[in-house]
Amino acid sequence: MPCAAPNAHSEGLKAARLLMVLSSISPLFILWAIRGNSLVPDRWFIGFCILMVIVPNAFLWLRIRTARKQNDKREIAVGAADDHRDHILVYLFAMLLPFYSEDLGTWRDLGATLAALAFIVFLFWHLNLHYMNLIFAALGFRVFTVYPPVDGNPLNGKTRQALITRRVSLVPGDRFIAYRLSDTVYLEAEE
Repeated sequence: MPCAAPNAHSEGLKAARLLMVLSSISPLFILWAIRGNSLVPDRWFIGFCILMVIVPNAFLWLRIRTARKQNDKREIAVGAADDHRDHILVYLFAMLLPFYSEDLGTWRDLGATLAALAFIVFLFWHLNLHYMNLIFAALGFRVFTVYPPVDGNPLNGKTRQALITRRVSLVPGDRFIAYRLSDTVYLEAEE
């Protein structure tokens, strides 16, 4: 059995990350349910779409609740931070709009759309973009990539985190407590 390279970082909570990605694309399933499909009877198609909205978002809510209940907190220190409001726009235009306009009138079109969706889910999951979620934006949260301060410690400054917070900006030197949603995504604890 081959060993991982000593510098390799394996992101944990794989199922959590996958369900968070699915929750991020749940608006697409709402649009599909409204639009319908001529190939699959409405009760099955709409039922599937409703399931794809409820299950991942319920999991996200449960993950937040579990992190709070288990007091799964970490102090985050800001060395530098990038605001990701532009990522939400890229997300909307790159994924939701093209898929919404896609015609699902033939089995081939439906299969191609599902394959494209699978590629996007894989990329979001693999590239750790599982923090993208319209629910967070609708609730007034922002997403920042937080880089730890470089202080001579060989372990610091190497792992960045995505922070979901209501703050409008972060400055170097800020410190705060956040709940761990995955190994790289944190939700600021509101006191």
